[in-house]
Amino acid sequence: MSLRLAPTFRERLAASDRPQIGMWACTGSPVLAEICAGSGLDWLLIDGEHGPNTIESIQLQLQVVAAYPITPLVRVPANDTVTIKQVLDVGAQNILVPMVSDAAEARAAVEAVHYPPRGRRGVGSALARSARWNRVDDYLAQAAEHVSLTVQIETAGAVVKAEEILAVDGVDAVFVGPSDLAASMGLLGQQTHPEVVTAVHRVFAAAKKVGKPVG
Repeated sequence: MSLRLAPTFRERLAASDRPQIGMWACTGSPVLAEICAGSGLDWLLIDGEHGPNTIESIQLQLQVVAAYPITPLVRVPANDTVTIKQVLDVGAQNILVPMVSDAAEARAAVEAVHYPPRGRRGVGSALARSARWNRVDDYLAQAAEHVSLTVQIETAGAVVKAEEILAVDGVDAVFVGPSDLAASMGLLGQQTHPEVVTAVHRVFAAAKKVGKPVG
């Protein structure tokens, strides 16, 4: 039996004529994730960076969320090829990578989400939920179409390099992380400080210039 995967976050953004509204799920609870999934929001972020999540709990949340018309993303704890491989294999199609500071780190994230020759993702789809255990036709050949990558800009240095980060082929969107950004500017806990707000707007402008969605 052949199965189809859901559209990616990249496709959802491209198809919409309005901002996409979502929320963070940080508890690791599949019950809470399911409640959030039925809320009517556009996307739900399962947080593996600041939430008490494991590979197993991420997979379980992806499974319960799949019953609802919402796009799930998973934030990995770091820009790490092995972690990203595991999260993709349990069925995440939309990855959010935190703390991307320059174009080289953005390219590393792109390589982590793609199979060779474009990237370095390990091939284990026959054993994994990502390809529904080989029930998705031509998964390996079409894997790039089933995955989206969003990066986070969260430091003052990254703000300066925002345009070059977003210009990297394979980066589909960007989130600004104002809490870490404020901390990197010596303004810990002051996300609404005028200097922080100005830095956030610089990222917005860079994203608009290169034509990438920003949040």
